[in-house]
Amino acid sequence: MPTNAYMFLVAGLIPMIVGAIYYNPKVAGGAWMKINGFTEESLKGANMAVIFIASYVFAVLIAFFLSSVVIHQGAVWSMMYPDIAEAGSAAQQQFNELMQTYGNNHRSFYHGAIHGFWITVFFALPLIGTVALFERRGWKYILVHTIYWLITLSLVGGFVCAVLKYQPVG
Repeated sequence: MPTNAYMFLVAGLIPMIVGAIYYNPKVAGGAWMKINGFTEESLKGANMAVIFIASYVFAVLIAFFLSSVVIHQGAVWSMMYPDIAEAGSAAQQQFNELMQTYGNNHRSFYHGAIHGFWITVFFALPLIGTVALFERRGWKYILVHTIYWLITLSLVGGFVCAVLKYQPVG
């Protein structure tokens, strides 16, 4: 677990901020409303507190998941577990030496953002597309949501890759 795990809570704000901008009627929100047949009046009356709280919890879960994808050093740790958990073990010493040498490789915003981009293309797009096809929605619906997730997952992936900090196992 990172020493600054509170950053998952900060990362959870990114989809909320991007959504507030992106789904504004002056950006893509107008197209989103038209595609779904919404009016400003039809969107009133929802329990926005529940919507925003649930969305934030989902966003934190996304950030947590993305950290395991964009920070490759976790794969080394899982490969050496449970031996690595034994205090003073050879595995623990090898892991710490490996992290001292290679622990900062691929730990940049750019690296995480690229992963977020490809996760959108190969995971989010197929999910959105499949649901949209069965709901008889058009390509505009798929495009509007995919662009949002492309921006969001790239930013969240970049953020968690760049800011999460770990200390040696010991």
